[in-house]
Amino acid sequence: MFQHIGIVGCSAEGAALCYRTICLEGEQFAGRYGHPEVSMHTHSFADYMRAIEQQDWGAVGELMLVSAEKLKQAGSDFLICPDNTIHQALPFIQSRLPRPWLHIAEVVAEEAVRRGFRCLGLLGTRWLVESEVYPQALATHGLTYVRPNATEREEINHIIFDELVCGVFKPEAIAYHQSVISRLKQTGCDAVVLGCTEIPLIMSDANSPLPTLDSTRLLARAALRRASEPR
Repeated sequence: MFQHIGIVGCSAEGAALCYRTICLEGEQFAGRYGHPEVSMHTHSFADYMRAIEQQDWGAVGELMLVSAEKLKQAGSDFLICPDNTIHQALPFIQSRLPRPWLHIAEVVAEEAVRRGFRCLGLLGTRWLVESEVYPQALATHGLTYVRPNATEREEINHIIFDELVCGVFKPEAIAYHQSVISRLKQTGCDAVVLGCTEIPLIMSDANSPLPTLDSTRLLARAALRRASEPR
């Protein structure tokens, strides 16, 4: 019997990619067409953005907690969130979570160690890149990191919120990410974290100057492994 996965959703594209990965790759554990039971709850993305733009992480956390409680009521055994940025709010609600939480940055850090990477470029929203969500997780595993510069952060943030979360994928956005990753490679990075769950919709190992750590799919796969463990 598989454990029931609860997804705390935020933006649609990232949550959909995570859900789709669980369903399509679940057959590795459950046979053809099989996958664990999955429930997802999302607030309006506008509710999250109002709190994020004000950097009111306590309010972000309360939205996450409401989703977590609803997912508990739906029968979920553990929770994941395919949104890197709002993990900044996790410390505000950690002690009140009704179910265990599989942390996206921890999953990425573990995969980086498994693949032998040492120094990671960090891509994501401006709020994520400037936060300690990944630095703390990477440091725990003995990894170092490089953040994009301020100009790069702003442009990537623009691409994410004005294009990717709206399902708009432009060649110019791919080219810009490639240029940033190339510069990170020159600084000594040996891999890059796709730390926004929409970035994997345009970037992958196939078009990146560095090996990629796809936070969205890595989280989905970690959830599948967790779900296959005995309750």
